[in-house]
Amino acid sequence: MSKYRTSPPEERTYEGILFHSKKEMLRYQQLTTLVENGKIGLLELQPKFGWTTTYSHADRSMSKQHHYRADFQYVDCETGDCVIEDVKGYKTAEYKRKKKIVEHLYKIQIKEV
Repeated sequence: MSKYRTSPPEERTYEGILFHSKKEMLRYQQLTTLVENGKIGLLELQPKFGWTTTYSHADRSMSKQHHYRADFQYVDCETGDCVIEDVKGYKTAEYKRKKKIVEHLYKIQIKEV
């Protein structure tokens, strides 16, 4: 068992996809039902958002690549809005920091479920 009390792989696998948590798998099942009912579209798993930081040190410029992966991205068919979701049981300091950066850089709101 991991430090975040993750369920065994067989309890968090659906349609051949191994999810990070049982809660994330259950949310995916809900979202696929919404796709089938025409409520949402363009469902994407693990969308990646990236950025680069550049800094100077000892007369040279250096850069570092960073990224954040949300759990889901989809379009709400009623409003046309793009929704980015993250299923959270425990919010680490790193998650909070990356969420804040991505929301600022991409001018989006990450919905926590």
